[in-house]
Amino acid sequence: MERFIENTMYASRWLLAPIYLGLSLGLLALALKFFQEVFHVIPNVFAMAEADLILVLLSLIDMALVGGLLVMVMISGYENFVSQMDIDDGKEKLSWLGKMDSTSLKMKVAASIVAISSIHLLRVFMDAKNVDPVHLQWYVIIHMTFVVSAFAMGYLDKLTKH
Repeated sequence: MERFIENTMYASRWLLAPIYLGLSLGLLALALKFFQEVFHVIPNVFAMAEADLILVLLSLIDMALVGGLLVMVMISGYENFVSQMDIDDGKEKLSWLGKMDSTSLKMKVAASIVAISSIHLLRVFMDAKNVDPVHLQWYVIIHMTFVVSAFAMGYLDKLTKH
């Protein structure tokens, strides 16, 4: 009976595979939204104010960072929790593939969240004249919470490795 339960629990990791596949659909949706923004901006680029163009570009950078985060979580999560990817030797292989454990994945996710939050905060600052000071204060507090959390995770990781 114990062997059956252990085998069932071990096999249940495959329930994560459709979730990681679903993240690739999220990546597709993000790519569609990215190019929708690009195609919306290109015809209007000469009519836009510089600040408005920068806000759009920051939004595109934000989407690119989220896309990278999705790829990292999707592939590393699959490799760490479901099965190793069997990439043919002749095909291009990501340098970090097979090297990112769950701790380093958490650190990369935390760093990505801080980067995404920084871009979002920069977008808010670019439009600060239209933002209520109380909301601006909360944006900074939330961003600093992400920064401190990422730093604390890195520090704890460093302490536990010694």
